[in-house]
Amino acid sequence: MMEKYKGKKVLVVGLGKTGFALINLFTQLGCEIKVTDIKPIFDLNKQVKRLKKITPTPTMTLGEHKDEDFIEADIIVYSSSVDPNLPQLKVAREHGRQVYSDFAFAYENCTKPIVAVCGSHGRTIISHMIGYTLKLDRKNVFVGGTSDEPFINFLSLQSKEEIDYCVIEVSPQQLQTVETFKPVLAVYPNLEEKNLLGRFKTSSEYLDTALKVARNLGPENYLVANFDKLASNSVLRSSQAQTFWYSRKSFVTMGVISEIQGTHFHDKRIHSNIHFHSEFKVTDMRIVGVNNRENLMAAITACKALKVSDAAIQQCIEKFPGIPHRLEFVVEKNGVRFYNDSKSETMDELKVSLEAFKDPVILIAGGKEIEGIPFDKYANIIREKVRVLVLVGEVKESMNRILGDVTQTYLVGSFDESVLLAYQKSRTGDTILLCPGNESTDVFRDFEEKGNYYKKLIFQL
Repeated sequence: MMEKYKGKKVLVVGLGKTGFALINLFTQLGCEIKVTDIKPIFDLNKQVKRLKKITPTPTMTLGEHKDEDFIEADIIVYSSSVDPNLPQLKVAREHGRQVYSDFAFAYENCTKPIVAVCGSHGRTIISHMIGYTLKLDRKNVFVGGTSDEPFINFLSLQSKEEIDYCVIEVSPQQLQTVETFKPVLAVYPNLEEKNLLGRFKTSSEYLDTALKVARNLGPENYLVANFDKLASNSVLRSSQAQTFWYSRKSFVTMGVISEIQGTHFHDKRIHSNIHFHSEFKVTDMRIVGVNNRENLMAAITACKALKVSDAAIQQCIEKFPGIPHRLEFVVEKNGVRFYNDSKSETMDELKVSLEAFKDPVILIAGGKEIEGIPFDKYANIIREKVRVLVLVGEVKESMNRILGDVTQTYLVGSFDESVLLAYQKSRTGDTILLCPGNESTDVFRDFEEKGNYYKKLIFQL
């Protein structure tokens, strides 16, 4: 199918991760590649170095978009971060060129069944849970649609013919660029009124775009939606698709059990009446937090609709570790559970993460010093949820001045010491949580490097 692009002149617009995924794909196809980015060259040093290592090296236009680049290309593909109303894209269309967003291009060339996770947030973890369960059920799966793993990467896979499902995270921005997107199954966990950075004129345009998928579905497709948040949404209610709802509450106590199909929490178990009745135990659930329980219900409902085995679903409940660096379960050592939440780099995110745990934790926090953070606002949550506080990094003195008396607090000189001390202070049944609440760039390149180093230290204990 991709043969038709061989040797074509391609213009890639935008030099982020998605841009490089596109360059990689079109290089494999032997295309003549040109890249353009509005950012000036001194902001793109790293990217230019990377481009120069590619053979043959793509031609570059940086710091501006030139009409002629767009007119001379056969195909123009732009990253989702690029505004679809860019004047040069319009010029290219007027000249009869093929213009795609990376998402639209991937969709047009994907021949496999797509499971789409839509909505405003929670998309990444639900996609990963569905992918994880399908893999346990011996299916070959591609999970993508984020900036870390663009949908376009599916087209570069050597083994793409063997893939059974593409589980794709779909944001309203991506839906702006494709009219006919129709997956086999769509999940809607939530919808919040947003108006994203000039991409949408109004929040109703944002909501309207987000619901485009539900409108495209037919009777042969499945729609999975959150009953607790979206039961009154008229577009979801009137969808042509076979619709399954999920709820953290019980359909029985809400009195709706006779009128809706789906998954609910009843009598300390998850019950699902899709295709046939199933029950799942939740006592040994790996991931923590109310939001994650809701996300799990979404994934179970989607998997039941796709006729995944009950055994695989039960295994997902017990084994799914979370997404790397976001309240990720790492390991249990001598009765102590370790979680990595290095992505939470603000105090508000730290608060949300602490609320996910039932019992008080041993918390490793700290990082880069930034003026004016009101640490006193977080004293109550630290008092309630933290048994031992280990502070590390540039900001440790500032945090200690305000939070040091709230709970048992220790200051350490290095990140290595913080993990060692937390483990020394732990006893059987404890949870140790890395949740910096501050940026990681005082010592590390980014939160990923910090999270990976944390995991390495744990396995060395």
